[in-house]
Amino acid sequence: MKPLHFAAAAAVSALLLTACSSPTETPDVETPPATEKFANVTAERLLNAAETPAEWLTYGGTYDEQRHSLLAKVDTGNVADLGVAWTYDLATARGVESTPIVVDGVMYVTSAWSVVYALDAKTGEELWVYDPDVDRAVGVNACCDVVNRGVAVWEGKLYVGIIDGRLEALDAKTGSVIWSKVTVDQSMAYTITGAPRVVDGKVLIGNGGAEFAVRGYLSAYDADTGDMVWRFYTTPNANKQPDGVASDAAFESIGNVTWGDTGAWKAGGGGTVWDSIVYDTVNDSVIFGVGNGSPWNQTLRDPAGLDNLFLSSIVAVDADTGAYKWHYQTTPGENWDYTATQTIILANLPLGEGGADRRIVMQAPKNGFFYVLDATSGELISGKGYVPQNWTTGLDDNGRPIEIAAARYSDVPYEQLPGPLGGHNWHPMAFSPDTGLAYIPAQEIPQAYSTDPRFADKPAKWNTGADFAAGVPPLIPGEVVTFLRSGLKGRLIAWDPVTQEPRWTVEHDGPWNGGVLSTAGGVVFQGTLGGEFVAYNAATGERLWGWDVKSGAASGPGTYEIDGEQYVTITTGWGSSYALAVGFGFERKLPPSVGKVVTFKLGGTAVIADIDAPLIERTPRADGFGSETQLADGLVNYARNCAVCHGVFSVSSGALPDLRWSDYSGSEELWKSVVTDGVLQSNGMVSFADVLTPEDVEAIRAYVVAQAHSPADAD
Repeated sequence: MKPLHFAAAAAVSALLLTACSSPTETPDVETPPATEKFANVTAERLLNAAETPAEWLTYGGTYDEQRHSLLAKVDTGNVADLGVAWTYDLATARGVESTPIVVDGVMYVTSAWSVVYALDAKTGEELWVYDPDVDRAVGVNACCDVVNRGVAVWEGKLYVGIIDGRLEALDAKTGSVIWSKVTVDQSMAYTITGAPRVVDGKVLIGNGGAEFAVRGYLSAYDADTGDMVWRFYTTPNANKQPDGVASDAAFESIGNVTWGDTGAWKAGGGGTVWDSIVYDTVNDSVIFGVGNGSPWNQTLRDPAGLDNLFLSSIVAVDADTGAYKWHYQTTPGENWDYTATQTIILANLPLGEGGADRRIVMQAPKNGFFYVLDATSGELISGKGYVPQNWTTGLDDNGRPIEIAAARYSDVPYEQLPGPLGGHNWHPMAFSPDTGLAYIPAQEIPQAYSTDPRFADKPAKWNTGADFAAGVPPLIPGEVVTFLRSGLKGRLIAWDPVTQEPRWTVEHDGPWNGGVLSTAGGVVFQGTLGGEFVAYNAATGERLWGWDVKSGAASGPGTYEIDGEQYVTITTGWGSSYALAVGFGFERKLPPSVGKVVTFKLGGTAVIADIDAPLIERTPRADGFGSETQLADGLVNYARNCAVCHGVFSVSSGALPDLRWSDYSGSEELWKSVVTDGVLQSNGMVSFADVLTPEDVEAIRAYVVAQAHSPADAD
């Protein structure tokens, strides 16, 4: 690729690191009447959620997680009449990724730090708020911001995963804690950001942390008592011995032989189940996606170079026992943070013999291929690239990627598409049975991968085995700023999973745009990172309506009906990995409270309040200093420890402090008090004294101050 693209990709590496007619009227369904037990969501209600579209009972709308609603009072003919019904301030400037749950007229939603809110779904009136009082120091373990994607509801209880590894059951009426269980070893860098699911009285939850040498698993807990029912590990233990859990038989028979006897995997191996979990009611299976390896770099993780099951895999287990049923590995020998935790959707498609319907699983994971699998067996039906990629030449007859040798990076950087943020990340995909299309929030963000020579001798907080500073100049070139602002791509793709071809595509101004909702009104809704909520014609992609929601809109929208009116809702708020780390073009200098629930209805006349706060004074707090060697050292240490939160070249989007303009950068002692002494630990900024020497700390300050004086400042 051209040098500009390489430089920009290297800078990005510092982040981490048959259209058919639709009904025009809503089916005659009503919200179930209130019962004596508040929020009485039963197995029957969840199994029949598609037939009660007036509610949004589970994260993906139904167990199949198609994010398609049968509501049709808002349709292609009147969607332009949507206006704001109400808003609610979530009081956070951090990332908001929650899809609201709506049951019996109450909306349950979460925000940063796992705070839970209960709101009147018709008016937005606050009913209660639950703050789990998380120690902010755990934020350093959250690879991609302290986000939370939502809750689950079952028989009067509300279930939420807490960022510090707890799973809690709350009284849905009052928000009081019924039980609380620690689901992880809290001495390790585990987190929980995903939404729980409930299946037949069991609460399913995974965890995150695969950047930090943990061992992934999915667990099922008794919904009434919180007792663990079963657990399925996704990587073997260090001795490849039985753990007395549901995954034992799978590893003894097929898993252990896919891992070598040496390597950094023995510290955990990764493979966290941090997002997609679905229940296949037909086969009584829980199907879930598995994350990346730890460390990313397989040469360091497993020198034997084996497939490393169940990393980057779709796995099906028995819903009652957790016993292994089948798996499909999307990226054997995972090497690039190519998680398979992205949206998993179940559907019946005409892919059987003679065009008969076949129960299938579909996914568009990070690696750039769209997969269609048989839901009963896991057999690959088809796979096709849905975004540009240069790490393979395609898939072989067995569905295995045909890798390009250079993609197995060493000390020679390789600029790769997709990068670690993927061709599709966590943002929920949708599927419409009316159009037969899957709607993918896709993107192009390259990454220059190379091996980190410091992995063993000088660990970092973010010790992935990939060198995030490779090819990055100490001072920010203006052309790189331009590329990061406008050269990275985002699009909404309407993808036909039967033909494996796009039907239509909408190009966005940049990547990291929101999740998708489709409706029987023939409308597809999606938010953008630039702060707009948009409606498209589901069959053609024609833009029908848009609204400035005045903050990033990355979460998955939902829709529901109360008293004959259809509402469409979305949560907004800056943050998560891309918005934190690539501040270019997003420097709105956000105030402390910008995340909101924004709910629309036809004829709505409410307004979204403007952000009224002083801008940050954008002047350097110290004169430039430091030799070329010190600045180069500062770049390396910043890239390995700071960039994932504070941004490439120290340019922040505003959700976290922009270090260039921080008063703490003005003196060595003030800087040391934060980075070494941890005086801001209660805000989430912990001490880095365990991985940085005093010389490293001052070199980072020199690097940050240099960026403040750079003529290519991102103004």
